[in-house]
Amino acid sequence: MSRSQRLLFLLQVLRRHRFPVSGATLAAETGVSLRTLYRDIATLQSEGADIEGEPGIGYVLRPGYMLPPLMFTREEIEALMLGFRFVEKRTDEAIAAAAHNALAKIDAVLPEDLRRDMAEVPLLVGPGAPLANERIDLQMLRQALRNERPLLLAYRDQHGKVSSRAVWPCALTFFDGVRVLVAWCTLREDFRHFRTDRIESATAGETRYPKRRSALLKAWRQKNSIPDNIG
Repeated sequence: MSRSQRLLFLLQVLRRHRFPVSGATLAAETGVSLRTLYRDIATLQSEGADIEGEPGIGYVLRPGYMLPPLMFTREEIEALMLGFRFVEKRTDEAIAAAAHNALAKIDAVLPEDLRRDMAEVPLLVGPGAPLANERIDLQMLRQALRNERPLLLAYRDQHGKVSSRAVWPCALTFFDGVRVLVAWCTLREDFRHFRTDRIESATAGETRYPKRRSALLKAWRQKNSIPDNIG
């Protein structure tokens, strides 16, 4: 790994940590000695990176610092393209369009050799089960998730019976052939999973629900024994 690649990798490692992290931890993650790590930190600071901290206390990269032109390994390029192709086939049109836009932005700043590698990635996503027809706009569900707004659902169960549910959404999951809204149901006082193709209508509230979405999602993971590193 060249020195410039090492410095870029160190920036990426720092971006993964929201709180100060020790020099020893950074040195271990980047595979260098502690002395080299301190020199690399000083170099990045001299080049404008907003890194705060000092030896013995820890370091943190303040939000807002822009990374230099992108560099990826071939494995990272393959991961990006495979993820993009999955999004293109398994999600709705709005998210697929956003993925196209993001890919175009990445492509615009890649060196020519990596741009060529990205266009020629041989990893494909096979056909899946046909997606169930939906009556609602998934963009509205995503907006409610982002803004932590409650939803009033008219929901049809597997027997065709429609009921009214007031819910606090915490995640939208994408399965092969179906999408599922994970939410706290105020009627059942528990988490419930709502197939989006069975939602007859959905109306978002004007104010936030009383718990943070991240806290709800953490509680749902714990209840279902789902590790935090599973998307």
